[in-house]
Amino acid sequence: MNVYSSLQSFPRQSKAIVTIGTFDGVHVGHQQIIRRLREIAVREGGQTVVLTFFPHPRMVLQPDDNSLQLITTMEERKQLLNEFGIDHLIIQPFDKDFSRLSATEFVRDVLVNNIGLHTLVIGYDHHFGRNREGSYRDLEEMASVYGFQLEEIPEQDVNEVAVSSTKIRHALQQGNMVVANRLLGHDFTIHGTVVQGDRIGRTIGFPTANIQLAENYKQLPKDGIYAVMFEVEGLWYKGMLYIGMRPVVHGNSRVIEVNIFDFDQEIYGKQVCMRIKERIRDDRSVDSLESLKILLEEDRVNATKILS
Repeated sequence: MNVYSSLQSFPRQSKAIVTIGTFDGVHVGHQQIIRRLREIAVREGGQTVVLTFFPHPRMVLQPDDNSLQLITTMEERKQLLNEFGIDHLIIQPFDKDFSRLSATEFVRDVLVNNIGLHTLVIGYDHHFGRNREGSYRDLEEMASVYGFQLEEIPEQDVNEVAVSSTKIRHALQQGNMVVANRLLGHDFTIHGTVVQGDRIGRTIGFPTANIQLAENYKQLPKDGIYAVMFEVEGLWYKGMLYIGMRPVVHGNSRVIEVNIFDFDQEIYGKQVCMRIKERIRDDRSVDSLESLKILLEEDRVNATKILS
């Protein structure tokens, strides 16, 4: 997959089969759209193109709203779109000037003249352009003027996509990774960098790698213990992940740390990835480090069963 950091760097295609959106999660609904893009591209001899935006429009248009949380970071979306076979991904910087493009300017200047639009695949009740002024009826008129094909995803399928995103967020909030992963169509992942911790885990036989998130807008599952697959430098290991406030040691900030099974390497500063498979239990407080050790031993047994 070719990735472009702006529309200006994208080489105009003769037959671009295009869709537009944030594609947060690249979930099963998005995967339906991607499959349709690929089908059309094969039929027409064209190239699939996903146009997305970063920062997320809400970050620009509502700068004082810090509540935005996304299922996937942009890097995670890149990886997933590549895995699902997209030819070209354009990550257009979103700013206030771009947000002021009219519907006609967006279609004519961006999609047709810049990208080389042949077929546009959109969701039901899709709106676009300045103040979301453009509608499907406008696109129909523009398609005849500028000579491109237009395909609208049926209302039922779009509703399933919307419900899917809502359900994924709810499942993550509940820590229900089985449901979240099923709706995603792939494992929920966390990417980050290994940073120095206070090494308390080492004192009870459960050393952990402390993880600093790649992006602070990344949505995390509910606090607790999870069975995970852990990747560093291209190699995968089994492990168990902790997300929480560490009540046993009276922690005052949320941490993300993973105990990697059968692993004894220094990996500070390394970029890592975790695929979260299943929740083991809620975060809970115990009265001593010895009690915590007993609890973690049970967690390891349960994680091993899940990952076997």
